[in-house]
Amino acid sequence: MTATKDGASFSVPWLIADGFAGFVTIQDLRESRCADVPQEPCVYVVVRAVESDPIWLELSTGGHFKRRDPTVALAILKERIVPGTPVLYIGKADQLRRRVSQYVRFGSGASTGHWGGRLIWQLADSGQLQIAWQLHDQPRLQEKALIQLFVDEFGCMPLANLAR
Repeated sequence: MTATKDGASFSVPWLIADGFAGFVTIQDLRESRCADVPQEPCVYVVVRAVESDPIWLELSTGGHFKRRDPTVALAILKERIVPGTPVLYIGKADQLRRRVSQYVRFGSGASTGHWGGRLIWQLADSGQLQIAWQLHDQPRLQEKALIQLFVDEFGCMPLANLAR
């Protein structure tokens, strides 16, 4: 499957129509230890499926990887939020279960190697965010294509994507 949107927006229905599956909350992933997440190569998205304004935490719940604090200033978070889309982060994985497990553990304060996407851990409702995935044999290329589609539509990167 390729990243095309044919005029649709980066919405949950579009993600489902484009073959994304899962939509499992981070809280459920913590509780299940990601047991139902596929092992295969995938791209994945983190979505906030509520339309209320986000509430930000002063301090990130993310782990201090290599002694770096993942907390950023609230002004930066408020500036980076992208109105009109539930998509907060687009990522890739050669082994999705391992990568999502790292991400979820990092968000719970563990010092694991998932520094990318760290801005979501300052959302007060981060446990209710959902992770969805799309199987893909070239996840790096698909991630780049999805990020480019996002940039084309919104003029910026998703909230938690900090580098291309």
